[in-house]
Amino acid sequence: MPENKALKYITNIAFILLLILISVYILFPFYWTVNSSFKSETQLQMMPASFLPTDPDTGNISFNLTNYKSVLQNKEFLMGILNSIIVATATTFLALLAGSLAGFAMGQLRFRGKKITLYVILSMTMFPQVTVLTGLYAVMRALNLEPRLGMILSYMIFTLPFTAWVLTSFFKDLPREILESARVDGATFFQTFRFILLPLTAPALVTTGLLTFIRSWNEYLFALTFTSASRMSRTVPVVIAYFTGATTHQEPFGQIMAASVIVTIPIVVLVLYFQRKIVKGLTAGAVKG
Repeated sequence: MPENKALKYITNIAFILLLILISVYILFPFYWTVNSSFKSETQLQMMPASFLPTDPDTGNISFNLTNYKSVLQNKEFLMGILNSIIVATATTFLALLAGSLAGFAMGQLRFRGKKITLYVILSMTMFPQVTVLTGLYAVMRALNLEPRLGMILSYMIFTLPFTAWVLTSFFKDLPREILESARVDGATFFQTFRFILLPLTAPALVTTGLLTFIRSWNEYLFALTFTSASRMSRTVPVVIAYFTGATTHQEPFGQIMAASVIVTIPIVVLVLYFQRKIVKGLTAGAVKG
């Protein structure tokens, strides 16, 4: 018996140490980003690097806000945030609108070819973005679309299949008796979807919507390509990539870190605000009763 207790104790300690190691591995890059954003150019060049912003002369802890001031006074960066908000919000809204309708149809309705349609949607999520980039860019140029509109439409290619696939599983888990009862009461399919089924899938909508927003907010490859000739249409990841220092060969590392912290704040706020619905959305259907 004592040996079993000792083995259990050692196992618990090993598990806790593993969790600490994983947490440090995941959180350390974020900590280093925040740490570097509060350092001046001189502090960033200190060797060895300090784990807190330190004055190179006195050795005292010294937080520097120069990087944040420079970034917030950069008009291109502020325009990039506005462009990212427009593109990510519009993409999320359209993906949820079309994805919820598709999820309702494939999860609750019966029609020929439904299984094939699901497989086609799933296969669309497997294509790398770079394989369709050249063709999409040619289409956008031929149609003479505004870059932000082009990004919204192109982002739908990899956000809509994911949204439709996830929401299909949620709608499929809803009791069919709800749909049948609504039809008996005289409700149309759209009324049943809008007023009865859609509110029941709110956790799923929040979860998929947030993941879609984050993916659109962070997307770089399409944004870089579609805004190559339109400087004021660039989203914030592209704007940060084009940051330049005071001299030709200077890399504004501190400003890049400060900008990264600023653009991460909206995502953190959204996750914290919707955390309960996110947990419900991730765990829905995990337990069958």
